[in-house]
Amino acid sequence: MDAVTSAKRTLVIANRILAHYDVLDAYGHVSVRHPHDPSRYLLSRSLSPASVTEDDIIEFHLDGRPVDADEKRPLYLERFIHGGVFEARPEVNSVLHSHAEDVLPFSITKQPMLPVIHTAGNMGGTIPVWDIADKFGSNTNLLVSNMEQGRDLARCLDCNRIALMRTHGFVSTGVSIPDLVRLAVYIPRNARVQMAAMRMCSPGEGMANIRVLSPGEIAARVGLDPDTPAMRRGWDYWAREVGCEHLLSE
Repeated sequence: MDAVTSAKRTLVIANRILAHYDVLDAYGHVSVRHPHDPSRYLLSRSLSPASVTEDDIIEFHLDGRPVDADEKRPLYLERFIHGGVFEARPEVNSVLHSHAEDVLPFSITKQPMLPVIHTAGNMGGTIPVWDIADKFGSNTNLLVSNMEQGRDLARCLDCNRIALMRTHGFVSTGVSIPDLVRLAVYIPRNARVQMAAMRMCSPGEGMANIRVLSPGEIAARVGLDPDTPAMRRGWDYWAREVGCEHLLSE
């Protein structure tokens, strides 16, 4: 099959997996850079992720404009997240925006989210928090609704794999869709494990007696090749679990 069709089908699988694991619900979205033109990306029309099909995928310029100027279907308001990250990070080929509740406590407190489970080690040791109010004031609706906001979020993300968004959720990146999906499935799990460990600590103890991944362990996890059979095993399993095996084989 041609590269664009393959990218669309892979994007459909990603939407279904992320919805199944509650990384996405009725809201949130995932995108992929266009396989032939790095100045464009593919993203669904405004639709709940569990319902996305190939026919729902739209091609966008990095500034959020549909390539088809006659496109009349409703679009995700926060598509500017994807354009901002793709514009700033040429090595990134997939972007996710999620509202997973498990990460939210770390976006509204001074307690940083840290890698505490090995399967989330490749999220890195630095998880910045973006606060839209810092630049755009306290009267926004907290949605990333234009490129200026998308670019500011991308600046906060910097060279990291994930950034939290105050009161909102998170954005994460991947070198491919399977790479991104694998990390995204484990980010909320990592947050749940960290919260559970913190509850086991004495009042005021915080993270003092909780072991997190060391810099060397994080570097080793980041250095894993996401395209090895072992790393792709989860992608194939999850795709079959959500009934998308036909999109893998065709």
